[in-house]
Amino acid sequence: MKILLVDDEPFVLRLVMHQLKELGFTDVVAHQHPRAALALLESDVACADTVLLDLQMPDIDGVEFVRHLGRLAFQGSLVLLSGEDERILQTAQKLAQGHRLDVAGAFRKPVTPDQLRSVLGSPHPTGARPRMTARIYSSERLRTALAQHELVNWYQPKVDLRTGRVVGVETLVRWQHPVDGIVFPDQFIPLAEEAGLIDGLTAVVMQGALRQARSWLDEHLDLHVAVNVSMDNLARLDFPDDIARSAESSGVPARLLVLEITESRLMKNPLVALDILTRLRLKHIGLSIDDFGTGHSSLTQLRDIPFDELKIDRSFVHGAHASASNHALVLGSIHIARQLGLRTVAEGVEDRADWDHLRSLGCDLAQGYFIAKPMPGAAVSGWLREWELRRPSLVAA
Repeated sequence: MKILLVDDEPFVLRLVMHQLKELGFTDVVAHQHPRAALALLESDVACADTVLLDLQMPDIDGVEFVRHLGRLAFQGSLVLLSGEDERILQTAQKLAQGHRLDVAGAFRKPVTPDQLRSVLGSPHPTGARPRMTARIYSSERLRTALAQHELVNWYQPKVDLRTGRVVGVETLVRWQHPVDGIVFPDQFIPLAEEAGLIDGLTAVVMQGALRQARSWLDEHLDLHVAVNVSMDNLARLDFPDDIARSAESSGVPARLLVLEITESRLMKNPLVALDILTRLRLKHIGLSIDDFGTGHSSLTQLRDIPFDELKIDRSFVHGAHASASNHALVLGSIHIARQLGLRTVAEGVEDRADWDHLRSLGCDLAQGYFIAKPMPGAAVSGWLREWELRRPSLVAA
């Protein structure tokens, strides 16, 4: 692995160079002057597999350097280092990700050998990590996919943090493309919204989720099933009636259905949306405010819309035990939800530390890779048996 280290402090350069050598990394180029390091990348952007970058530097600071890495379409990984406060480091990390850079880690100085090991891995990787290139699809191709039943539902379990009991799943649509394989929703949901296909897409997802829920009921699995709904779906006044009829015809009680609303787009007609959402609750269909604290979701929505569930965004959840700001945001979200009588769901629970931290804060439900990755509906029963073997050790304390 080829590493480029950029820091204006000679002592830090020597210290990190020594730490890298002790970890087995010998192909390291260190630059005290960021312009020299940038010139090296300008001449050959592939000269480094990883860049370790200080943020506070004269002449060209770390944020400017990140901008240039984005301009050069740097394909390696980036590790940010800083003596500044944690929030500046977190902001710089998000900025780098916004430039489509692979940010492996962000650490306050002095960085430790264990931190370096955690982000660099082996000194002799078997190959560079390929960057996934987003494909662009036409509205006609997506229309064909809907007609030919290429969209499939996967499901990610939600569990009660206190008892470990599985209480429901979130439905996550995937496009099973005959050539490209699995296509994730961020590559086709915006297209569906722009092309006026979102109602048809939501109907397909909903019907599949309700069929699966009925199948689980036949297996005596009483699971809440959540389906993501676009703001564009909330423009038809008959939408609540359609949803209620679909649930009834599928033999699924309305109480088992939850609609997750992400206000990533501004409401075109707030009064109509409020009408629709209120009628959904009158029909005993659950409403969840998804990705709370991001996009356009805000305290105003919590005040005005009869949600009964608040989902805390993964960007706040993972690693909150080690981040004072994320901890405060998660705790604040839980407190607000509790005062309003809403249950809380934490997304992005990636490890045992996340799980334990959320339990200590009194969060209600959790989902994430630590619990389970999304899976086809047919795989859920088998996963449940495995989960029951794990569950006692997670709720013993």
